Amino acid sequence: MQSLSLKSGVNFLTLLVFAVFYLIVTPLQAVSIKEVRSPGGIEAWLVQDKSVPVISLNFAFKTGGTAYDPQGKEGLARMVAAMLDEGAGPLNSQEFQKQIQGTAARLRFSASTDKFRGSFRTLKDRKDEAFRLLGLALTKPRFDQRAITRIRGQIIASIQRKAKDPDSIAIAAWYREAFPDHPYGNLGDGTVNSIKALNKNDLKEFMLRHVVRNSLFIAVAGDISSVELGQKLDQVFSKLPLNGSREKVMEISPMATGRTLVIERAIPQSIVIFGHSGIKRDHPDWYIASVMNRILGGGGFSSRLMKEIRVKRGLAYGVYTYLNPYDHAATYMGRVATANARVAESLKVIRREWKKFAVKGVTAEELEAAKTYINGSFPLRLDSTHRIASLLLAVQVNNLGKDYLTTRASLINAVTPSDIKRVARKILKPAALRVVIVGQPDGIKTDH
Repeated sequence: MQSLSLKSGVNFLTLLVFAVFYLIVTPLQAVSIKEVRSPGGIEAWLVQDKSVPVISLNFAFKTGGTAYDPQGKEGLARMVAAMLDEGAGPLNSQEFQKQIQGTAARLRFSASTDKFRGSFRTLKDRKDEAFRLLGLALTKPRFDQRAITRIRGQIIASIQRKAKDPDSIAIAAWYREAFPDHPYGNLGDGTVNSIKALNKNDLKEFMLRHVVRNSLFIAVAGDISSVELGQKLDQVFSKLPLNGSREKVMEISPMATGRTLVIERAIPQSIVIFGHSGIKRDHPDWYIASVMNRILGGGGFSSRLMKEIRVKRGLAYGVYTYLNPYDHAATYMGRVATANARVAESLKVIRREWKKFAVKGVTAEELEAAKTYINGSFPLRLDSTHRIASLLLAVQVNNLGKDYLTTRASLINAVTPSDIKRVARKILKPAALRVVIVGQPDGIKTDH
């Protein structure tokens, strides 16, 4: 009876997932993307939604990420991101923050490896003041010395914390090993010395080189018309420089030779980061690789690695993998944390499953379950104006096309077992796995 009850529960859950999917898919198909061009020539994508009085705007500058930090000034992009809401125009830091809070707007800046980004959200009835403040932040940042000193101290404190955190140590070491003498080998936080060396002129120079119109993508969702948006786009972005830096980041692949690096720390559980080259977002096999990853290590308790490492052997609480595409490289990464005495066995299982997957591929049941989840969960990413704007920006940045929302499911559904096997054989290379372990793993030493 217990088995029957469990089976009935699973069947009910499956029906519920399908019901949610079919209820959501109609709004997904109905999403209408408008291309807006302002009187001043600023372009954006808009999904107009009057259901709530909120406007969300996400934007990115395609050549302003941490990979463009000058040598010796690592951490510059992220320091600029931290400084842009610290006063602008006539407003010092406290005054600017007070006015932002008074409009109930949310304003965030960040720097990823390849892009410099911003996100902005405001209530419709306060949009005029909120957009004014956004424009000030981008075009007239103050970079006051008092704010620089305070933010510098916060960044240095963060760097010092990460220097003691096993996960941060492991991932930073993996990238240094995989991308020596390349900007991707630096994760972008900088060092204590490089942050101390940054000054106001460096911040201003960054803005002139990277926060420019010919590098700009904009996505908007919410209660605003095309005409109103065009006016706001000019207000915020038209005063930015048109052109900036012509710097390029060189194409690169991670070091292909598999190697194990052990960084000893007196901790009872080792942190293990493993990976090798992956597949870029614009590759024709991206969707196949996404389904492959879901089955191998990206699917939580349904993934093969989780079943083999946690469920069958109790080696670790969790293990996962993920595709990590950049503009000029791609990695396929994974992580597991386990007792020092069980690291060697965990890595043995991971390498075995890597090889087994590339040789034998997937079952029809695994493939169908992965497709159902990937397509069924995707509409949930469109449950707010902020998330819609974020997705629209990703579609633009990755040049996926305006029809992405309606064609994505068919691309996932088209994946076959033979596709998975072909791509797995191309991507999964057990001998090329580069492993970094932070801890005191029994019987494992650094390869020399």
